[in-house]
Amino acid sequence: GCRRKTCGIGSPPVMFPQRRLMHARGYLGLGLLADAERELFLAEDGGAEPAEVAEIRLVLLHEKSDWAALRDFTGSLIARGGADAGVWISCAYATRRADSLAAAETVLKEAETLFPAEPTIQFNLGCYACQRDDLATARRRVDRAIALEPGFRLAAATDPDLAPLRAVDGTDCPNGA
Repeated sequence: GCRRKTCGIGSPPVMFPQRRLMHARGYLGLGLLADAERELFLAEDGGAEPAEVAEIRLVLLHEKSDWAALRDFTGSLIARGGADAGVWISCAYATRRADSLAAAETVLKEAETLFPAEPTIQFNLGCYACQRDDLATARRRVDRAIALEPGFRLAAATDPDLAPLRAVDGTDCPNGA
């Protein structure tokens, strides 16, 4: 039969890194963040694919609300080059919470040059503009996000950052729809 190999007394069983990553994802789904972090460490130590580790680490740091660590981690991914729009958005989200709205806006404006048609970037820049009381820019950016992805209409009707825009418009949605 099959035997579980161990690395020594008290050591976790030897497992393929892919299985560790699967366990980390499962623990994340259950909200068991310390267990997910342990499995992620073991997967990384066992030679797991760096891109898969990075994906799970990003989610883990977000779930832990460790904004400074998430900002630093996503910043390092961006600095390496080739980061997708989601990494930039996560970096801005964490930067807003760890630093400031102005710093987060700087991150997203740079991301916008790489991903001009990414609706989440447009929407979040609209939220930031609204929080700065630049309602004309907020309206333009949120309308652009909705044009790119109609699902943002519902988000615009409920996002607390956009309350000042809804109050001025007298509508549930910034574009009046």
